[in-house]
Amino acid sequence: MQTALIEPFFATLRAANPQPNTELEYTTVFELLAAVLLSAQATDVGVNKATRRLFPVAGTPQAILDLGLEGLEGYIKTIGLYKSKARHLLETCRILVEQHGGVVPRTREALEALPGVGRKTANVVLNVAFGQPTMAVDTHIFRVSNRTGLAPGKNPLAVEVQLLQRVPPAYAVDAHHWLILLGRYVCQARKPRCWECVVAPYCDYQPKTPAPQRA
Repeated sequence: MQTALIEPFFATLRAANPQPNTELEYTTVFELLAAVLLSAQATDVGVNKATRRLFPVAGTPQAILDLGLEGLEGYIKTIGLYKSKARHLLETCRILVEQHGGVVPRTREALEALPGVGRKTANVVLNVAFGQPTMAVDTHIFRVSNRTGLAPGKNPLAVEVQLLQRVPPAYAVDAHHWLILLGRYVCQARKPRCWECVVAPYCDYQPKTPAPQRA
């Protein structure tokens, strides 16, 4: 994607969705962290279904610890890889209580030191909870960045670095939400819906996918 097209690309996305946000449901920074941790290799819909039951009962690190492993597993067993996620979340809660007074830390280093929290999860928390201009590169952002030519890269970190360099500062905080939503609903993996994409004029992908013919 030509540099001159990046600003109108994001301006168009902002005009279509001025206040994008994560589709994970949460009411506190801790609930956000827990939801993102549980969302690895799972859908937001599936995570929300489980956390709607979990968070009203245990919405703090200490409350999660009080549930214990079996108790926590009972709430999240509908989520993929729930056994390992339950262990990670319990250990994360223990560290938050013992080392951070039950408060989610605001630095990448401290977040990535938590079990089950990698760079992508840390980026989501830093961006959504604390308003930092980070780029959490998931499968959707990786695909959109490469397919459109916005930020091509061979791995998520390479795409993240490119995005941080190419996204104009005015759009940096919301950029990863726009790209995720674009990839999830329009620029889909098997067949991009180019005929309904508002940023198709700025995209490198060719040939554009035509609208399906009605019988």
